[in-house]
Order: sequence, then C-alpha cells, then structure tokens
Amino acid sequence: MPIDQLIAYFAQYIPLRDIEKNELRNRLVEKRIKRRQFILQENDVCKYYTFVVSGCFKMYGVDYNGAEHNIQFAAENEWIADISSFHSGKASRLYIEAIEPSVVLQIDPANLVYLYHNHPKFDRIFRVIAENKFIELQNRVLQNISSTADERYQSFLEQYPKLASRLPNTQIASYIGITPEFLSKICRINAKK
Repeated sequence: MPIDQLIAYFAQYIPLRDIEKNELRNRLVEKRIKRRQFILQENDVCKYYTFVVSGCFKMYGVDYNGAEHNIQFAAENEWIADISSFHSGKASRLYIEAIEPSVVLQIDPANLVYLYHNHPKFDRIFRVIAENKFIELQNRVLQNISSTADERYQSFLEQYPKLASRLPNTQIASYIGITPEFLSKICRINAKK
C-alpha cells in the first residue's frame, strides 16, 4: 500500500502512533500520473505537497527563449512542490512533470495545517524535510557558482545515484547547466579514466 511506504518514510524521522497513521490516511489523496503529465504548470497555484511512491518527476522553469531549466528531480520516497506557491497561494513560475508513469500521495495546505496543529510530530518531520531541502539548495547554488561542469556532474551522480540511468542526458544537462553535447563529452572523458 502506498500509505505504508509513506509511514515507513516518516518513521526514519519519528515513528507515528496509530492515531497519527489514521489521520494521515484520511488526509492524503492517492493519484496515478501518466508520463509527461503535469501536476503543476506555470501560472497555476501549487495545491499539493506530493510524495512520490513510484516513478520520477522534474521541476523546472522555462526562460524567454523556451529553454527548460531543471531545478529538482524527485523519485521514490521524495517530496516535490513549489513551496513558495503552495504556502503563498500565488501563481507558480514552475512546472512539475512526470518523467515516468508514477504513483503519488498528495496533501493540500488545509490538511497539512490540520496535521501540524493536531499532531505536532508532523510539524517537526516536515520542518526537518524542508531544512534538508534548503541545505541541498544552498549546496547546489554554491556548486553552480564555484564548480566546474565535471564537478557538478559528479555531484549530480552522488545526489541522484539511481536516477542517472533513468534520465536522458538532456534532463541531466539542464539540471547541471550545460548543453547535452558537453555532457556527452564529460561522460566520454570520465569513461576513459
């Protein structure tokens, strides 16, 4: 059951009591998402925190030239959302799209706030998740301004070891800020080492 996977995920932080597990079950929506289906598009409000049970998503923005810039990937046992849009209720500038057929669990702001207020454990768990994502973002910004393309690629492989074989090079190149052709060159050089 997808909910059992989420409960096991939360147990890594703090084990849930039966009442908390039941509250969680009552406040989540399970969805099946097709490949290339969006769960968020630019100018829409992000209405859900999404937990990936199976599959893979990318979150990206599109520049004025129509080029995609990947910001985040989320595969099994990871969360994805435009946190700014989710909490402010303002239109997003981002897209969240399924790279693979996926199963997700989603929670909306009202149900999340309910869990925070009535079961403080969830507030602590989500705070730690957000803090970890913030640390990840800080590290990524620092890498983008101070690392070579090869170093950024190696960091991607460390951060997403299981995704490298699941993603096309165009997606990885967009994430690390280089062209797919240059990524192919990096891969060829690394293969010779």
